[in-house]
Amino acid sequence: MKILLLRFSSIGDIVLTSPVIRCLKQQLDAELHFLTKAQYAQVLTANPYLTRIHTVDKRLAQVLPELRKEKFDWIIDLHHNLRSARVKWTLRRPSRSFNKLNFEKWLLVQLGINLLPKIHIVDRYMQTVQHLGVRYDGKGLDYFIPGLEEVSPGDLDPRLKPDRYIAFNIGANHATKRLPVEKIAAVCQNEELPVVLLGGKDEQIAGAQIVALSGGLVFNFCGKLSLQQSASVVRQAYKVVTHDSGLMHIAAAFRKEIVSIWGNTVPDFGMYPFYPEGQKQNTSMEVPGLKCRPCSKIGYTSCPKGHFRCMQDQDVDEICQALK
Repeated sequence: MKILLLRFSSIGDIVLTSPVIRCLKQQLDAELHFLTKAQYAQVLTANPYLTRIHTVDKRLAQVLPELRKEKFDWIIDLHHNLRSARVKWTLRRPSRSFNKLNFEKWLLVQLGINLLPKIHIVDRYMQTVQHLGVRYDGKGLDYFIPGLEEVSPGDLDPRLKPDRYIAFNIGANHATKRLPVEKIAAVCQNEELPVVLLGGKDEQIAGAQIVALSGGLVFNFCGKLSLQQSASVVRQAYKVVTHDSGLMHIAAAFRKEIVSIWGNTVPDFGMYPFYPEGQKQNTSMEVPGLKCRPCSKIGYTSCPKGHFRCMQDQDVDEICQALK
């Protein structure tokens, strides 16, 4: 059986498809192809269960001819948008599509009415392949780092040793998902172990500010490491502090203990850290009683209410206690 999986973005969402990939391969021995955006292909590059990764940059039409030649038996659409609909319409192969529950999310964001199912998005992804007789195996997420991208913490700084530092992912795609710099610095000041700051180039300045405010053993590697190198640092950390982001799901794939910090989004969306059955290693930090949460299922560049209480009111002492 030859199967095409569709998920165009982003890092965390693609990591959350890994149980579907593994279960399809191990239970059906299917030939698996995956179509995603070129910028996210690195998330899948080392996945041993995939036969081929197809990528799209700006124009979907460029990849459709090669997909048509593959003559897939099934298309599993884990994105379910206009672009994936075009792929299914063009290839004219049997397909199943993931239910995004957009109406239920709208109700929660706009009216505060929560009709979302009390299950993780991974379980809903798995429902998309139930018709093939495939069932979730209870083994959690996968994330594979190419060997050449593994890093030794001691090579980054001789004061860093595996399992003896905290990885703090200060990045997230939207500002309303990120703790203010002063709050992050306060957490770092109260931590006895070294703290490694992770993020992209956009977080370099914030990282430098946190180091200046914190003092002590706080290391700013924002913008200095690739995604895979950052994943390697996360894999070797003692614990991980993270916003709602792709690295949060990568940390869960490595079964790390996580302190996850939630701003405008909420775990009720079903995208909290996902572990193998029987493991619960995440502590979610939220500001209770805010009627304005969630204000978006994604995020904003600034708080639409102007007060940003979902992050400004986060309790630093509680975060530090969760780490201890």
